[in-house]
Amino acid sequence: MKSISPYLMFQGNCEEAMNFYHSCFGGTLEIRRFGDTEMPVEEDYRDKIMHGELKSDDFCIMFSDGAPHKKVEYGDNIQLNINFDDEEKTEAIFNKLADGGTVTMPLDVTFWNAKFGMLVDKFGIRWMVNCPIS
Repeated sequence: MKSISPYLMFQGNCEEAMNFYHSCFGGTLEIRRFGDTEMPVEEDYRDKIMHGELKSDDFCIMFSDGAPHKKVEYGDNIQLNINFDDEEKTEAIFNKLADGGTVTMPLDVTFWNAKFGMLVDKFGIRWMVNCPIS
């Protein structure tokens, strides 16, 4: 495993939140908007943040405005993202975390060239599992 990072979800004000946390912690911002991707979204959502990162040598916090059709509930707006560099470990950990839980997005190859999946474990913790494909 390479790292575990918090993934913060917002309801349309992600860019404002990213700028706030950037002013608090410093680091470097990286932003990918829905309009920069292949995801089909309404025109008014194209400028929203699909994926953002605030990085430094010490941390990486990830952000998103989330899917336009999905309401963000406070308390449910944080997930833990695990980055891997080994596909077999990715699948093994995903399956272990999913045991007794609920898979919300099956582990599969994505348009950003990674094996990715999401789940809620049996304790209600939300996980995102990501492994770039070499």
